[in-house]
Amino acid sequence: MLMQTAAGKLMKVFLTRRIPPEGMKILSAAGVCEVSQWDSDEPVQRADLLKGVQGAHGLLCLLSDKIDAEVLDAAGPNLKVISTLSVGYDHLAIDEIKKRGIRVGYTPDVLTDATAELTVALLLATARRLPEGVEEVKNGGWSSWKPLWLCGYGLSGSTVGVIGLGRIGMAISRRLMPFGVKRLLYSGRTAKDYAAEVNGEYVPLDTLLSESDFIVVSCSLTPETQGMCDKAFFSKMKNTGVFVNSSRGTVVNQEDLYEALSSGQIAAAGLDVTTPEPLPTNHPLLTLKNCVVLPHIGSATYSTRGIMGALSAQNLLGGLQGTDMPSELTF
Repeated sequence: MLMQTAAGKLMKVFLTRRIPPEGMKILSAAGVCEVSQWDSDEPVQRADLLKGVQGAHGLLCLLSDKIDAEVLDAAGPNLKVISTLSVGYDHLAIDEIKKRGIRVGYTPDVLTDATAELTVALLLATARRLPEGVEEVKNGGWSSWKPLWLCGYGLSGSTVGVIGLGRIGMAISRRLMPFGVKRLLYSGRTAKDYAAEVNGEYVPLDTLLSESDFIVVSCSLTPETQGMCDKAFFSKMKNTGVFVNSSRGTVVNQEDLYEALSSGQIAAAGLDVTTPEPLPTNHPLLTLKNCVVLPHIGSATYSTRGIMGALSAQNLLGGLQGTDMPSELTF
C-alpha cells in the first residue's frame, strides 16, 4: 500500500498513514521532499514501517506508531525530524531520539477546543444517560412518562473536580462553569494562577475525589499518573459520582473501574480513551449500561484535523530544512 511520488534528489519522507489533505498540499507545494506514504486509513504494519522508513530524512507518524530504537536504526543516519500528528508523544522513544539529535514536532493547542467540547459532550451524555435513552427508544422500552425513569445527574449546583488543569483542563472548565457549577476543584503538581478565571480551588487529590460530583481526568500520561485511577481512587468517590476520562487510557485501571461501576461504588463513567484501542467488543466495560465508551474522537472535527494535518506538515518541513518548526518539542 505504499504510494510514491518520484522526484530526483529530494529529501525522502515517510508518512505512516493517510493524513488530512491540508497537510499533503503543504508537502507537495514545498517541492523539497519525495513522499512515501502508507496509503491506508489503518495503521501501518511493523514490517512495512521498518521498510518504509529506510533512508528517510523525515518521518510523519501517528500516536499508534511505536517509534523506538529499532525504527530509528532502520531509518539510519539521514533522519533529521519526526513529526507526530498528535499532542501526545508517549509513543516516541524520546531518550533515543534526543541521543541522535533528531528534532520532534507535535500538534498541541490546535486540538484543545475540540477535545474540550467532546469531553463536555461525553460528560453530559454519561450523566444524563443519553445512549441508554436512545436505546430505549429503539427497542420499545419507552412506554409512558415515568417520574424516576432514566434519571441522571445535572451540573447545576454541582462540584466538579478536574485532574490536570492544563490547556485542555482549563478549556473544559471554562465550558462547564456556565452550566451553574457551584465549585470547581482541581489537583495536579502545582497550583495555577490562571485557575482564578474559573474560580478553581487547588485541593489534594483525596479532597477532590470525596467532594466532587463529577470528576474529569485531563492530565498528561506520566509514571505518576499511569494507573492512577484504581480501586483506591474509585473507593474515595461519591456513590453518585460520574467519572470522565479524555486523557489517556492507561491512566485508568479498567478492571477496577468495571468493579466500581458494576458494584454501584460510583454512578457512571464516560471514556474517550481506553487500553487497548480499539477496545475489544467483548470487553466487560461494554456490558454495562452506566459506561459510555467513545472511539478516541476528542479532536475529530473536520477543521481541527485539517489544522493538525497542516501543522504536522509544517513541522516536518522545518525539521528537514533546518528552520523553525511551528510546534517543536523541547527536550
